[in-house]
Amino acid sequence: MKKGIHPDSYRLVAFKDMSNDVVFITRSCVNTKETIDIDGVTYPVMKLEISNTSHPFYTGKMKLVDTAGRVDKFYSRYKKK
Repeated sequence: MKKGIHPDSYRLVAFKDMSNDVVFITRSCVNTKETIDIDGVTYPVMKLEISNTSHPFYTGKMKLVDTAGRVDKFYSRYKKK
């Protein structure tokens, strides 16, 4: 890795897909307040609503993820009158 081009907070971060509890670890400089233990190592964790493990394009399955009633709100707003 080339020195001096990445921010100081560039580190390993665990990203957790909340729809299916899959966790993957990659480098990031995202700010997090929570941590998670994986195989005895503590990582900062960033929670995601959807990732490649749950997105219909990658899984081939139609799955509707409704967070905070957004889908119902959309249907009620744009239903035929």
